[in-house]
Amino acid sequence: MSETIIPDQTATLDVDGPAIPAVLPILPVEQFVLFPSMVAPIIVGDEKSKQLIDDALRGNRLVGVLTKKPEAPNIATFENLYSVGTVAKLLRMLKMPDGTVRLLVHGVTRFRVVDAIATVPYLRARIEVLNEVNDQENPETIAMVRNIHRLLARGVELTSLPEDLALTAANITNPGRLADLVASNLSLKIPEQIEILELVDVKERLKRVLFLLTREIEYLELGSKIQSQVRTELDRTQREYFLREQLKAIRKELGEEEGTSRELEELAERIKAKQMPDYARAVAEKELNRLRMMQPASAEYTVSRTYLEWILDLPWCESTKDNLNVARAKRILDADHYDLEKVKERILEYLSVLKLKKNMKGPILCFVGPPGVGKTSLGRSIARAMGRKFYRIALGGMRDEAEIRGHRRTYIGAMPGRILKGLKQVGSNNPVLMLDEIDKIGSDYRGDPAAALLEVLDPEQNNTFTDNYLDMPFDLSNVMFITTANHMDPVPAPLRDRMEVIELPGYTLKEKVQIAKRYLIPKQLEENGISAKHLTFAESAIVAIIENYTREAGLRNLEREISNICRKVARQVAEKKATRVTVSSRNLKQYLGPPKYFSEVATRMGVPGVAIGLAWTPVGGEILFIEAAMTPGSGRLTLTGQLGEVMKESAQAALTYLRSNAEQWHIDDQLFAQRDIHVHVPAGAIPKDGPSAGITICTALASLLTGRLVKDYLAMTGEITLKGNVLPVGGIKEKVLAAARAKIHEVILPERNMQDLDELPEDVRKRITFHPVKTMDQVLSLALELNQSTEAAPQTPAEQ
Repeated sequence: MSETIIPDQTATLDVDGPAIPAVLPILPVEQFVLFPSMVAPIIVGDEKSKQLIDDALRGNRLVGVLTKKPEAPNIATFENLYSVGTVAKLLRMLKMPDGTVRLLVHGVTRFRVVDAIATVPYLRARIEVLNEVNDQENPETIAMVRNIHRLLARGVELTSLPEDLALTAANITNPGRLADLVASNLSLKIPEQIEILELVDVKERLKRVLFLLTREIEYLELGSKIQSQVRTELDRTQREYFLREQLKAIRKELGEEEGTSRELEELAERIKAKQMPDYARAVAEKELNRLRMMQPASAEYTVSRTYLEWILDLPWCESTKDNLNVARAKRILDADHYDLEKVKERILEYLSVLKLKKNMKGPILCFVGPPGVGKTSLGRSIARAMGRKFYRIALGGMRDEAEIRGHRRTYIGAMPGRILKGLKQVGSNNPVLMLDEIDKIGSDYRGDPAAALLEVLDPEQNNTFTDNYLDMPFDLSNVMFITTANHMDPVPAPLRDRMEVIELPGYTLKEKVQIAKRYLIPKQLEENGISAKHLTFAESAIVAIIENYTREAGLRNLEREISNICRKVARQVAEKKATRVTVSSRNLKQYLGPPKYFSEVATRMGVPGVAIGLAWTPVGGEILFIEAAMTPGSGRLTLTGQLGEVMKESAQAALTYLRSNAEQWHIDDQLFAQRDIHVHVPAGAIPKDGPSAGITICTALASLLTGRLVKDYLAMTGEITLKGNVLPVGGIKEKVLAAARAKIHEVILPERNMQDLDELPEDVRKRITFHPVKTMDQVLSLALELNQSTEAAPQTPAEQ
């Protein structure tokens, strides 16, 4: 029996007290019935109920509490709720870290729903307050109250009912409240509690509660009688025998004996009909024989039955038939995703080989790229093109190895890992299974999930994958695994070696425009309830959104800005202020406000000591401004901008190179001894590291020391050595795409990186002039202006 729910004796909120409005917001609850005068907690998780609570707390704090019907679907509609409930006052509200809201409510009075008013933003209804018909002086009522007190005392003697329930009931003088108190503390089913709540006649309510309480006491006395009979036996074997007889008698009373036998026969039929390997069938039959020997009331029975049902639910031999029409797959991939030719080509190659070699093992593909480039949605398209089921597992933040391999059955609440759960859910042993954000896996004292994935993502081993819960091999070789990551550095090398990495870089302006036209705009028009006849986008508007309101490698912010415009137009259409809107670059500002991003290239350049570098980040490429300045001092080098150790070493190597070649570049040697040099990389709140800014830092220092400006709209990347050699760096494609977004005209690259330009879109290669270099001398000859600015040239100490 649960703890006693005591009615509030101090805060009397009767119908004659605070006024009950004719229209109330309705708060739906599950598996719980609130009675008048009851103070009880309620946990709320859905967004509609949260908004209802916020509105009620700002008003009279009154809500109508209705219980959901047990057999109804989990949808909060008036058809799924009982029509009689309790008006409640919100006493206290507490927001929890998990997003739920905990309430303390006080039942005020019964009510009945007369008319449903609204379902959005939450349920609201016109109600009728149900006043009690209460005759406390009626002899029959007095007799029933005394019987209830007597039965409560008997329940306390049987050590089943809590003692404070009887004490609380003794202090209640109102028969209606007494009936509600007893009903709320008995283990009753929801329909029985609703039946009591609907009884406004207190005498009828007491009769029903007295019947239910009498039934409960009879069950308790029957159990006590059987227990006393068992205690008379001295021998342990006889004791166990009588305990089993006791359970058998209880099951017979409840009519459960026949049901248990029928369930075991159904399991036997399922084992016989299920297609599975011989070793799995042997384990299932052994587990069924154990179940036949167990008592259904034992805890081990539930554990064993759950294990057996998992064996029967797994798709050992069930698989979907692959659609190996390569032309059809190509049409689906092209319809769902623009460009991404390298990925599409790899999928079509796999389908072609699978068509020729039926028993080919599934590949392990890893899509690597910045957020918003379509890695996850590409997995869904691949599954659709192949005719397979799709299941996604989010690995971000996973720290428990048991999430992959499952828990051993010896633990309470043990369950299989996410791999087998996914296969059970899709009902197929050859789905496309996406492991999302594999670079976000962590590890702690519970194990390393990345290590557990080593077996899963190895086609030579995963045909005998063993989950700790299942404790027998399951073949994963037919599964097509696809993993995604923003960057591969955090992924352990052994795991990286098992995957075929396919890079998805950011999109160019042209590609974004086409994707917006073909996919994003039609999708947002549909989601916001409008069509192309209400809203059209000029291509100039799409270009302006991309250049002035988003700065990303992917498409998420672009889609958000398009959705923002669609919502505003939808409101105009709904208010009949407009029937057709065309968004162009001229009127874009009235929908999205002033531009969020501006080109900084023109404003930053024009003075000596500033150079533009190219950087790679997990969310795509970026341009990097490097500034250098001199002050009187003793030759000290200061580096700021939250730079990492590798970047600081690059700056020191660049300065050393310039000092050793000062005469070649006409730099006064005394500047190094009588001036302090400060190198700063703006955006100081963002950590920066890596060797690829070496030639950019050297160019900024050379510009400062020679007084020669760096060419406008020129960017560069490359590692520098002390001897002035330029070494290759990574992330060339992402860096060049960032330069294209910033409208850079020329890019200086290490000569050995020129082969990486083959992966760039043709329009980017045409718009940007690339200069391959091998030495720092070539870099400075290309980057520094030929004409020397006399005003900006540094002065030697003798000239001051």
